[in-house]
Amino acid sequence: MKFCQSCGMPMGQTDEMYGLNADGSKSEDYCKYCYVNGRFNKVDETMEEMIETCIPFMVKEGISAEKARKMLEEQLPTLKRWRPGKA
Repeated sequence: MKFCQSCGMPMGQTDEMYGLNADGSKSEDYCKYCYVNGRFNKVDETMEEMIETCIPFMVKEGISAEKARKMLEEQLPTLKRWRPGKA
């Protein structure tokens, strides 16, 4: 399964969740919530801000806020957007 390389959200089996590049083609790396028209939705967002954004969505899925934070703190640094050298 593919995951958004910005927020870590599962992308699913269809194109529905994929963001768009500037030329209108599907982004292979980022979801529609993080990536619009070839740009990150929140260009200056830090990884810490992304964690705070994602926690409430994970809580709605039944994960405790503490567990969500721990999962995100482990996962996000491994994703393309947040690795040194960035995407």
